[in-house]
Amino acid sequence: MGNQYVIGLDFGSDSVRALVVDARTGEVLSSSVKEYPRWAEGLYCNPSANQWRQHPLDYLETLESSVREALGACPAGVASQVVGIALDATGTTSVFTDRAGVPLSLKPEFAENPDAMFVLWKDHSAMQEADEINALCKSLDLDYTMYEGGIYSSEWLWAKTLHCMRSSPEVARAAYAVVEHCDWIPALLTGVTDADRIVRSRCAAGHKALWDARWGGLPPEDFFRKLDPDLVRFRYDSPTVTADTPVGHLCPEWAARLGLKETTVVAASAFDPHMGAVGAKIKPGTLVRVIGTSACDMVVAPYEEVGDRCIRGILGQVDGSILPGMVGMEAGQASFGDVYAMFRRILEWPLRTLSGLTGDALEKAVGQILPALTAEAEKIPPEESLLLATDWMNGRRTPYTNQKVTGTLTGLTLAASAPLVYRALVEATSFGSRAIVEHFRREGVSINRIVGIGGIALKSPLVMQTMSDVLGMPIEVPDTTQACALGAAMFAATAAGLYTSVEAASEAMGPDIACRYEPDPDRSGYYDRKYRDYLALCRFTEQLDETRNK
Repeated sequence: MGNQYVIGLDFGSDSVRALVVDARTGEVLSSSVKEYPRWAEGLYCNPSANQWRQHPLDYLETLESSVREALGACPAGVASQVVGIALDATGTTSVFTDRAGVPLSLKPEFAENPDAMFVLWKDHSAMQEADEINALCKSLDLDYTMYEGGIYSSEWLWAKTLHCMRSSPEVARAAYAVVEHCDWIPALLTGVTDADRIVRSRCAAGHKALWDARWGGLPPEDFFRKLDPDLVRFRYDSPTVTADTPVGHLCPEWAARLGLKETTVVAASAFDPHMGAVGAKIKPGTLVRVIGTSACDMVVAPYEEVGDRCIRGILGQVDGSILPGMVGMEAGQASFGDVYAMFRRILEWPLRTLSGLTGDALEKAVGQILPALTAEAEKIPPEESLLLATDWMNGRRTPYTNQKVTGTLTGLTLAASAPLVYRALVEATSFGSRAIVEHFRREGVSINRIVGIGGIALKSPLVMQTMSDVLGMPIEVPDTTQACALGAAMFAATAAGLYTSVEAASEAMGPDIACRYEPDPDRSGYYDRKYRDYLALCRFTEQLDETRNK
């Protein structure tokens, strides 16, 4: 194969990561991580309204600077030997564009309008629109949510599109198309200037946009017309492709901006956890947990295992969305690391308002909160952790999506302490993980191996050991800090023709296992009993939230 290199890009919630990878061995030559500057300032977001928006300039600026920095750290000549580039992004993270495929927020008249920005995956402002889509689907002879777990989410494409149309009619009138972030970047890199020519990701369309080959693609125009007559304009007829598909080569502008050759192949795209699963060498029977601010669970199965059977209550089953040639299934928790971050924000309030600390001293003190909580929580025997919590601080994804449920903490006494609360939150996220595994099994999907990737998997033995104890299963952690970007590099190598399949690329380029967490039998027995209490608290919480929402 000679000296051939590929670039994998991972557009996450807070930053973009770029990896330069040896396509033969999977060795990472260099990497670069760049935070989105406007997002870091909290611009265009309103947490109290579940509004989370990102400006396209954040993506454009960090794309260029991260690739440039990563290539700059490589030996001389590497850039000229890069043969492919691929990316993943969060989703649904969508934006309105004009006829040329330019996001409307790049135009002066909409430069500060949040509804012209990219609507980030965790934006839940479209709950009402999701309810309308679900009601319509349940009223039809053919339920278009049947292969998306049976419930449409406010995190997904058409709910967000409908909400922004209503929130900003002027944006909707100016828009020609609605495009996923993961589809926009490949179009940008290849110089596409016609929104109708943007290649649509099978992963994004299948999991979030009601696309399925069994009914010919997207639902018919009449379906969209019943939701809103104007929504029909944003329905697309273009085919979808799996992420190993080459969509073109770098256009002259972006070849120059990135310092690469115009012959560099650009691959189609997918969502970040899907490529992360490939980066972790996913196989049938394995559940890959991408554990970060939220948790995404990836499973693949051969066609003969699933067939046309609907796996209810998950986030979709899509042909080729993870590994081409297999059924890809997604589940997850809407908040995971965000649960711990929420508690840290509560505890840092007196530091920020009463301590008199400022600048670096203040940030140093705030940065010590979670490590200190972790150290103390590790000392607490599970049987002394009498507090119990649910993990629904940002709603529930799986089983059975419900963005309207809220988190719960119970068992408080005068003996409660911050480490006890923190340990209860760690246990809650682990119980939520078990609920997902058990749901897959009830639906007839084989899971006999758990792999954890993402920042928490690598950095928090407390969380990972607790999860292993709660699941009663070992958890393997691959030796990579950038599984999603590495997975993208594998797709780039396949699209460039260096491998005949993504599985072959994954096997050759994939990481070894860095560590393995084994469940403690005594703790697992204790958690079996506490998990039943967790399920009871979940039922109580959901009933209470239903009453509140009436």
